[in-house]
Amino acid sequence: MALTDTAIRNAKPKEKPYKVADSQGLYLLVNPRGSKLWRVKYRINGAERKLALGAYPVITLAEARAARDTARRQLAHAVDPNVAKRQARIEASMRAGNSFASVAEELIAKREQEGVSPRTLEKYTWLLKLLGPEFGRRPVAEITPAELLHELKHHERRGRLETAKRMRSFASRVFRYAAATTRAERDPAQLLLGALIQPRVKHFAAITEPTEFGALLRAIEDYSGDPAVMHALKLTPHLFQRPGELRQMEWVEINFEKAVWTLPSDKMKMRQPHAVPLSRQALAILKGMQGLTGKGKYVFPSVRTRARPISENTVTAALRRMGYTKEQMTTHGFRTSASSLLNESGKWNPDAIERALAHMVSGEIRRIYNQSAYWGERVAMAQWWSDYLDELREGGNR
Repeated sequence: MALTDTAIRNAKPKEKPYKVADSQGLYLLVNPRGSKLWRVKYRINGAERKLALGAYPVITLAEARAARDTARRQLAHAVDPNVAKRQARIEASMRAGNSFASVAEELIAKREQEGVSPRTLEKYTWLLKLLGPEFGRRPVAEITPAELLHELKHHERRGRLETAKRMRSFASRVFRYAAATTRAERDPAQLLLGALIQPRVKHFAAITEPTEFGALLRAIEDYSGDPAVMHALKLTPHLFQRPGELRQMEWVEINFEKAVWTLPSDKMKMRQPHAVPLSRQALAILKGMQGLTGKGKYVFPSVRTRARPISENTVTAALRRMGYTKEQMTTHGFRTSASSLLNESGKWNPDAIERALAHMVSGEIRRIYNQSAYWGERVAMAQWWSDYLDELREGGNR
């Protein structure tokens, strides 16, 4: 007699496991501890086998019968249901390992081993977090251009144009890596080039008029606050490196005898080591900090903990307290000021200025040449620039 839900509920555990039959090989195994497990008995190649379907009531009577019928159809095509079940489990595991999130995490780990900067890795992780809710668990090969565009447009409609652009770019990296490792056949993000609104390029505000720049230097000289911020402010115009590079300056990178600051490649935007000649004025500022933080790691440590450098916004906040708005001057703008005023002086080779700014020069041979050929000129330029800053600060205009 076929089973009913009432009969299943009334099946009480005994000292030993026992079976309650349904039909066509389906039965319920009742264990001494009370669990009730669905099983299907079948024969293949003359051998008797059993297929586990799950536990009651998670698997209902109707669902157990449907699974039994599926197994019978597999047998009709000479397919062992247990083999098919194991294959399905393997494929599900592979799909989980081939999800967008897992491929992206693998790519990020690979890039970390290749020496990508921690800041870049943080950006990758942030972009994955943005894409994760929609695509994280999805098999990477199944994501279509249309659904990716729908997600990107969602951010675009909220005014996050740069974010949408970066999300598409990162997704493209993930899809290309998936294709390179035979887990996808194409890059759907590549097909979306031109589909998003391009954000307007925002130039960093900078003061490039000598008299106004001199006034800024006097304001910096009069600034009072945390010593790390004061010295970072004073050093920034002399060295005109990227704000993140300067705030993360470490004492081991400074050679006082040779008057040079050497930045390793993992700190540089272009992934190339960079040497910065130090003028007498720059050395004096650094020596002023040495007595305060010389025993620690960072030249400009955070006021909260010396284990970290000052934050990204610390110097910018100081500029704002000095009365300079974001439309007038930014920390990054010191690079623009230096580039403009050095080029306008007519004293220095433009390639030497570009090398001082750590801009990437096209061509490997030219890049190697610039690293060595312009060093002497860069040393002289660094001292001239600091002397010029002193003159501007004192009210002169060369």
